[in-house]
Amino acid sequence: MSTQRLRNENYSGYSSTEVSPTESPSNGLDDFSGSSSYQRFGETNGTTWFQTLIHLLKGNIGTGLLGLPLAVKNAGILMGPLSLLLMGIVAVHCMGILVKCAHHFCQRLHKPFVDYGDTVMYGLEASPSSWLRTHSLWGRHIVDFFLIVTQLGFCCVYFVFLADNFKQVVEAANMTTNNCNSNETVLLTPTMDSRLYMLTFLPFLVLLVFVRNLRALSIFSMLANISMLVSLVMIYQHIVQGIPDPRNLPLVANWKTYPLFFGTAIFAFEGIGVVLPLENKMKDPKHFPVILYVGMTIITILYISLGCLGYLQYGPAIHASITLNLPNCWLYQSVKLLYSIGIFFTYALQFYVPAEIIIPFFVSRVTERWALMVELSVRIAMVCLTCVLAILIPRLDLVISLVGSVSSSALALIIPPLLEIATYYSEGMSPITIAKDILISVFGFVGFVVGTYQAIYELIQPSVSPTLANIASAFVQ
Repeated sequence: MSTQRLRNENYSGYSSTEVSPTESPSNGLDDFSGSSSYQRFGETNGTTWFQTLIHLLKGNIGTGLLGLPLAVKNAGILMGPLSLLLMGIVAVHCMGILVKCAHHFCQRLHKPFVDYGDTVMYGLEASPSSWLRTHSLWGRHIVDFFLIVTQLGFCCVYFVFLADNFKQVVEAANMTTNNCNSNETVLLTPTMDSRLYMLTFLPFLVLLVFVRNLRALSIFSMLANISMLVSLVMIYQHIVQGIPDPRNLPLVANWKTYPLFFGTAIFAFEGIGVVLPLENKMKDPKHFPVILYVGMTIITILYISLGCLGYLQYGPAIHASITLNLPNCWLYQSVKLLYSIGIFFTYALQFYVPAEIIIPFFVSRVTERWALMVELSVRIAMVCLTCVLAILIPRLDLVISLVGSVSSSALALIIPPLLEIATYYSEGMSPITIAKDILISVFGFVGFVVGTYQAIYELIQPSVSPTLANIASAFVQ
């Protein structure tokens, strides 16, 4: 199955824009929310506004959410939520920029749909620089590269998350009780290393990615949604009870840990890759701007509330995933298992994007007789690669921060503002808009460099058990 075929099958019946050649390009979000820019044609079985909202929420909620309490710790109880709010505003603004530029090229080139890579490629073709116009195809390659890194990075995070949670459940099994009110420290029974747990999951995830049909994967997505929703409700129910005195928590954390906050936060907010496909598959795309703002508002509130409440509840002892802090009773052990089941099934969905980019490259170089064998071999190799990378970096917090800093910052913060400049500069842009776009891109680039450096620096430091480190920091407080 080629990437082009996937695009044709999924999007051929839908149009982001259908305008006359004489209509002027979009000048902002207000323009693309007008009814004249949204006329559906073809099939009428597109998604409703509610279905689109659910897909948008699902595309932004995953393991990154559970790591936000530690992110707030790395920023401070005041600086953390303020930074999350600012990052949420900037992220949704960049999503709006991407949609606006995509609509501009749909109108100008009379295309029913352009994806992220196409939009960047056309943006470079429209730039005033002859060098950029000549090398516009690299825009698509760059977006594809960062999409591959981001999605495979998610898969690495899932390996570490599954290993950490299952390891804790197994090690605490003998001491697990029905009393969920006790906060006594549980002496875990040592079992095998977390890396061996990753190897245990490997064959099952290989079998899972052999499912190549999106409709079949939608069943797994539904199971993941249900299990993760139940888990989140139980987590919130627990962390709002008996919150300790927050006055001992620092308002602003050490500046050295803030880059780790940035990586984790942008990892959580990186849902820009789903924006254009969701908008294009709607019955009434004119409602998408409202859905985007409503959905991202809900997501930002969810991120800030879980990050703050989780840090307030556990303080310096917070783990890389808040599930690892839950009480050692069967109720909350089941929460860990439920969320892990959701992450397990979500692995195949995150894997689908890089698979559709990488696999056609290899399949196109063999005869049809060997196509299936080559495809399955590439799938196995890609899953093994994510497993090996997870084994090499078994720290969940650092994996999340590294993936967020390296690739998520590029897709969510750096590229969209530069795309807007390339697209509209020759048509006239206000200096304020140009300055704003440059500021956002510089902010993303600084986060990219500093966050990546700090995550790598932490990785090469002598290994210290996260549990022991958290306990020690709690006594220092």
